Amino acid sequence: MQLMIRQDDLKVIIKAAEESEVEMCGFLFGMREGDTFRVEGVRFVTNRLNSLMEFEMEPLEIAEAIGEAEKKGLEIVGIFHSHLKCPPRPSERDLEGMKAWPVVWLIVDGKGRYRAYVLKNGKIEEIKVGIRKF
Repeated sequence: MQLMIRQDDLKVIIKAAEESEVEMCGFLFGMREGDTFRVEGVRFVTNRLNSLMEFEMEPLEIAEAIGEAEKKGLEIVGIFHSHLKCPPRPSERDLEGMKAWPVVWLIVDGKGRYRAYVLKNGKIEEIKVGIRKF
């Protein structure tokens, strides 16, 4: 399995993580092609907890994001968020979120590091992140 994301989209997410004072979050729009999750766009969503240590997406913005993806003929293939005080690995709270949203989870930190994960057979599995130019 792998996540394919445009270099520019990844840069925007990393820059937002570096500049944010709280965990930031959002959706990855795209398509699944076999074992590849191909990202075609990103959509930031407000962290309604306004927290350094956890995030919860604003419900109204979730509904708007789903509608936006559908209008573009895309689906939500992933969720992204930042970890400000720890490495880009899923926390216990992330694991609970992964159960509710069984898509790719891209986690970035404020130092430009990133990793992607899926929940497979109840276990967290890291997947490759492929970068494309366009």
